[in-house]
Amino acid sequence: MYRLMKFAESVRIPPSLFGLKLSDAALVILREQYERTVHKDYGIIISLHNAKIKSKGKIISGDGAAYFEVEFDALVFTPDVNEVVEGEVTEIVEFGAFVRLGPIDGLVHVSQVTDDFMSFDKKSNILVGRQSKKVLKKGDWVKAKVATVSLKESIPNSKIALTMRPEGLGRMSK
Repeated sequence: MYRLMKFAESVRIPPSLFGLKLSDAALVILREQYERTVHKDYGIIISLHNAKIKSKGKIISGDGAAYFEVEFDALVFTPDVNEVVEGEVTEIVEFGAFVRLGPIDGLVHVSQVTDDFMSFDKKSNILVGRQSKKVLKKGDWVKAKVATVSLKESIPNSKIALTMRPEGLGRMSK
């Protein structure tokens, strides 16, 4: 799920940041550009650290900035299909439950909560099993399996589908 990855990139450091240590200035620019973004191949970029300047730098005529080759570490969240995850139920809706998975919420469709038929109790804002009478509510801690991942250009447009039907998954006892 969470991975520490190394990246390298050319970074334009504007004159307004020349007062900072070069590696710190590079991190300022890189963080503005990448933190809390989605990279289709790597996942959601959470934070950047440990920038190291790897070149002497270049100056382009007419541009007051300096360009440096920089290596840096990125903490990346990458949900993998079939991975078992734990999270808190953040919202119950008629069609299922949203579960917090770090920087993004996954959806457990009502048909994937248990093998029992689940009904939405609008008055109490809970899901209730028809035969088992099992209840799922906001604040419950659950164990689920990632069924599908669709990472798009932004976090709000990305979707993660979860299932809690297999044995051993579902609401965890406190």
